[in-house]
Amino acid sequence: MDNHSATETSPFLSLFAALSYGIASMAMVFINKAILMQYSHSMTLLTLQQLATALLIHFGRQMGYTKARGVDMQTAKRLLPVSLFYNANVAFALASLKGVNIPMYIAIKRLTPLAVLIAGLSSGKGKPTAQVTLSVLLTAAGVLIAALGDFSFDLFGYSMAFTSVFFQTMYLVLVERSGAESELSSVEIMFYNSFLSLPFLMFLIIATGEFPYSLSLLFAKSNSLSFLVILILSLVMGIVLNYTMFLCTIVNSALTTTIVGVLKGVGSTTLGFVFLGGVQVHALNVTGLVINTAGGLWYSYAKYQQKKSKPPKLTSDVEAHRK
Repeated sequence: MDNHSATETSPFLSLFAALSYGIASMAMVFINKAILMQYSHSMTLLTLQQLATALLIHFGRQMGYTKARGVDMQTAKRLLPVSLFYNANVAFALASLKGVNIPMYIAIKRLTPLAVLIAGLSSGKGKPTAQVTLSVLLTAAGVLIAALGDFSFDLFGYSMAFTSVFFQTMYLVLVERSGAESELSSVEIMFYNSFLSLPFLMFLIIATGEFPYSLSLLFAKSNSLSFLVILILSLVMGIVLNYTMFLCTIVNSALTTTIVGVLKGVGSTTLGFVFLGGVQVHALNVTGLVINTAGGLWYSYAKYQQKKSKPPKLTSDVEAHRK
């Protein structure tokens, strides 16, 4: 069993965690959209991603590639809500991608930072500075203006995306809390999340009738090399995204993680107009994106000023420092 001692978070690690999460998150939106255009069984896809993650960490631990500790039932009980909110977030997000184009999906998901800020205030967390609050509000205002330019309204898709925002907010706040209180590394939280997800997801795919038809369809489609490549990419990037998201949330904060998601969304939205979505460019979209980006940059500056005036944050993610 590892002894997790608190060590200082270096600026390089904070920057690496934020950048790697941003890149992985942007890639994952397009990969998921691409695979869902060929294979619509989103819950089965999520189950496969979680199974791949759990197996990779398990065998990595057996072979000595990771020093992650084994399963502790008390810790598993504490992390069960994290796992449930995570799966609800991803399930609703995947469902929304079936009916909403990428730019509008990202626009709705960009409301998460505002929700995280409100959740932090209601849970008794320290009040953010005026600059942080105003920058998050400006970011959200940009989202709403950009969304007004969308004339293809899909009620089901929009409702799924808004529900996903709620679950993502709860999930990020719980991850931040569990990472600090349980003294677990990013890899350990990721393993518990995948391990606890599997029974819940297996029940869902059987109850909704996806299984076993979804599995036979998967085998049938696996004859196509292009589909197989996208499927493998989806499984690998699911692992990478989970790790970078947990790392960014533990090393930085839940609010920083969501703001990184907002900033990468600018690139995703631009690419989404060209690929996979076919959205007509509107003046409101451009105006909203400019305001959104300005809010994100303002937030980054405000957090930098805040960090300069405080001692370095402590983290228990020892494994991240060793690699």
